[in-house]
Amino acid sequence: MSGALSREERKAELAAALAEIQERIATACAKAGRDPAEVQLLPITKNFPASDVALLTELGCTEFGESREQEASAKAAELAEAGIHPRWHLIGRLQRNKARAVLRWAGVIQTVDSVRLAEALAKAVAKARAEGEREDPLDVLVQLSLDGDPQRGGVPQDQLAELVAKITRSGELNLKGVMAVAPLGSNPHDAFGELAEVSARLRNEHAGAVVVSAGMSGDLEAAIDHGSTCVRVGTSLLGGRRLTSP
Repeated sequence: MSGALSREERKAELAAALAEIQERIATACAKAGRDPAEVQLLPITKNFPASDVALLTELGCTEFGESREQEASAKAAELAEAGIHPRWHLIGRLQRNKARAVLRWAGVIQTVDSVRLAEALAKAVAKARAEGEREDPLDVLVQLSLDGDPQRGGVPQDQLAELVAKITRSGELNLKGVMAVAPLGSNPHDAFGELAEVSARLRNEHAGAVVVSAGMSGDLEAAIDHGSTCVRVGTSLLGGRRLTSP
């Protein structure tokens, strides 16, 4: 348990895990004929304390993923008090009524999966800009459903064009690419191959939509093989879930 470790012991534990994952990424890139610099490792720190984020920043990590607005906002505030200001990605599902709140800490929303959510985010960004709380549009990824399960999030492919149009015409949102989670029990190569095809079509129409956020602890190699530019790693880096509340 991390509570039984000293700060330096926990840092050493994280450093070893980080090196192992970086080696996995490098090996997967070599097999795919890709440059490891093309693939971002995004530590997923949900259910872990702000102290772990602080240690990972000391180890060179600058961006992190969180799933829940309440936990993430508290963590971001705690770190900001210590002078630590990483870039946060929301990688969990977002309720429309929390659009304004999430802007206070998130630099990227990876899970935009409906026109209504895009509208809520654009409205929140416009208000924040009008009130001087931010200057720039918000970077977003479209989360694509690869299994049609509404409980897991993601826009169905037949609704993707409408969502992309809403984002790109808003003036308040920057479309940076796509995100997906491989369906449970599926062959990840099939899932990520499908995502790669969608990403390629999207880039043909929107040159800036270059991000492919795909792959986690168990399937990052398959994701990299199919062009992932961002792997989201929690368990393999930080271990078993450590917190029940922020």
